[in-house]
Amino acid sequence: KNLGCKWTIVVGMACYVSYSFGNLYPGWYTLIPTSVILGLGGSPLWSAKCTYLTISGNAQAAEENKKGSDVINHYFGIFFFIFQSSAVWGNLMSSLIFGQDSSISNIPEEALETCGAANCGLNITVNSTTSKPPQTLVWTLVGSYIGVGVLAMIIVAVFLDNIDQEQTSQFRENREPFCHTFLATFRLLKDWRLVTLIPLTMYSGFEQSFLSGEYTKNYVTCALGIHFVGFVMMCFGASNSLCSFLFGRIARYVGRAPLFLLAAVTNLSCIIALLFWRPHPNQLAVFFVFPALWGMADAIWQTQTNALYGILFPRSKEAAFANYRMWESLGFVIAFAYSTFLCLEYKLYILMAVLVITIITYPIVEYYEYKHPTQLVEEGAYLSHKETMQTKVDKIIAQTEM
Repeated sequence: KNLGCKWTIVVGMACYVSYSFGNLYPGWYTLIPTSVILGLGGSPLWSAKCTYLTISGNAQAAEENKKGSDVINHYFGIFFFIFQSSAVWGNLMSSLIFGQDSSISNIPEEALETCGAANCGLNITVNSTTSKPPQTLVWTLVGSYIGVGVLAMIIVAVFLDNIDQEQTSQFRENREPFCHTFLATFRLLKDWRLVTLIPLTMYSGFEQSFLSGEYTKNYVTCALGIHFVGFVMMCFGASNSLCSFLFGRIARYVGRAPLFLLAAVTNLSCIIALLFWRPHPNQLAVFFVFPALWGMADAIWQTQTNALYGILFPRSKEAAFANYRMWESLGFVIAFAYSTFLCLEYKLYILMAVLVITIITYPIVEYYEYKHPTQLVEEGAYLSHKETMQTKVDKIIAQTEM
């Protein structure tokens, strides 16, 4: 609220870039501090992004006399279409760069026996395919990420409209204590709808961490090699990106509930299949099928959950999206915390259990919203910074004439 959405996004992106700098010389003394900085900047960044899209969607809906939830769904679909496409370009870069490693070799059959859920998965490190790539290739990749990150910061700082400038000015004038603003995130937990959505929100963190951590390590890297991770995740990114845009438009016609059901059935089917699948290089196409299906489901979880928060809590957007990132991040933390201590089979069962709880709790909120629709806050027509300044000048002139 103090910086406004635009400059919060810029500062948050700078925190992400700092983590990339830490990976130039990875170690406890570089990764721990930059990880803390990344965590401090990540939540405000995503909260500001979601708030920005919600304000824009409501303003556009008011201007065109459309339903606010439909425009918000559409906006989140467009955003995640662009955002998830970064997985395509980022993983293409990593695969092309790591593919230059001359030490890549075929994986012996005995090593393949440790892949997937057949083996406990805790001895995956014995596989020679997980050896560290040459440092020069790591520097090339990280340097590319840093360059793209800095360029993105410049583009946002120069071209993104400061959409909530007036609200920011009012907040600074009122000088609301920081602790009051900080505690607003936790005060919102008094709303039973938010508490009921916690399993859904945490599952988003669980399912993302599983694909990026467990699937890439225990299936792709183990059976194909680390140089294939980028290509497989490109499939996830492409599917996620296209489906985000598609489902953002479809939501206005079929509603959220059928889409959430589709995502749940897709994830549940994939989890059961992964319990029994024994990955082998001869089944190359299968390695891409799972990320494609997972990307489709994740597109629904991301677009519809973000839109749902914006619709349910229009008067507390910042606090609502801060809660969203907090509980989603907690899902990430828990999943990564037990990653090295549990067998892959147990991790799949935990993921399935959280999904089942989500399927039980989410419909309660959806049914209540259907019976008692939340009244959206009128954002009014959006004015650019230039138009806002002109309006202020006109008001001053009018007052002078009087």
